Amino acid sequence: MRADLTAHFLRTSQSAAVEAARTIGYGDKHHSDHVATEAMRAEMDSIPMRGRIVIGEGERDEAPMLYIGEKVGNQAEDAPEIDIAVDPLEGTNLTAYGEPNSIAVLAAAPRGGLLHAPDVYLEKIVVGPSSKGRVSIEATPEENLREIAKALRRSVSDLLVVVLRRERHKQLIDDIRSAGARIKLISDGDLAPGIAAAMRGSGVHAVMGAGGAPEGVLTAAALRCLRGEISGRLMPAREGDEARLAEAGYSDLSRVFSIDDLAPSEDILFCATGVTDGALLSGVRFFGGGHRSHSLVMTSQDPRAIRFVDEVTLDPDFSEAVQV
Repeated sequence: MRADLTAHFLRTSQSAAVEAARTIGYGDKHHSDHVATEAMRAEMDSIPMRGRIVIGEGERDEAPMLYIGEKVGNQAEDAPEIDIAVDPLEGTNLTAYGEPNSIAVLAAAPRGGLLHAPDVYLEKIVVGPSSKGRVSIEATPEENLREIAKALRRSVSDLLVVVLRRERHKQLIDDIRSAGARIKLISDGDLAPGIAAAMRGSGVHAVMGAGGAPEGVLTAAALRCLRGEISGRLMPAREGDEARLAEAGYSDLSRVFSIDDLAPSEDILFCATGVTDGALLSGVRFFGGGHRSHSLVMTSQDPRAIRFVDEVTLDPDFSEAVQV
């Protein structure tokens, strides 16, 4: 990945977050997602690359832009070939109702560096660097929590596990409670907690449960940069999922997907910008004459770069001093 692409991708996530933030509390998640997608698409077309969307808003017939397989960038002959995973608005409901932790996010890698994951669930466990190599989706929650506690040199009762509040997670929640760990139940968007689990001092020690497989690829891309780990299995849950998986070549439902499967490239760029306030990123703030955004930018290659970018952007015609 060329170093000059970092600024381009940062502007892309910022643009999507700002437009989505203008719709906070409107109660229309589809509109929020639409404006974020349009902004991300418009910004991405100026990037000097031959880009291809591998994780996007859906298949071409379902999404007018940023659909899977769509070409983005200026497509110059001498530009690098880049695969891109996007979620213009992770947490559409969170934005629609002004709740915490919605973000605009993308990951990029050289061609073939990100899995084209089918739109099904991924049953997963996400942990940080200290617990790498000690957990598996094939182990029980109790076994995984015991290993995480050992790695962090604390008791299981000290651990905090993030789980989506869903009926499908009833047994998982019971198992975590029986093991003695604490749980934070969230309504939507487990990508930001997945990133937080790999960051020291976040207070999150693991994310467990089934979420979207495409979001799992984005989580894996972030964990590549943070040296964390994800272990998961594809999980059919809706009518037609098994046929969709078989068509995509994933007929073995017992197969365990590691970070090397979901984000195989050693050269990954990851950007996320807060839309609403969250534990990881602050949301967009507007003031007379401009706005302020808070982003996370990471690369996986040595020397690794993990940066938080707090940026104030003034409108082009604004000249007065303001308090932001």
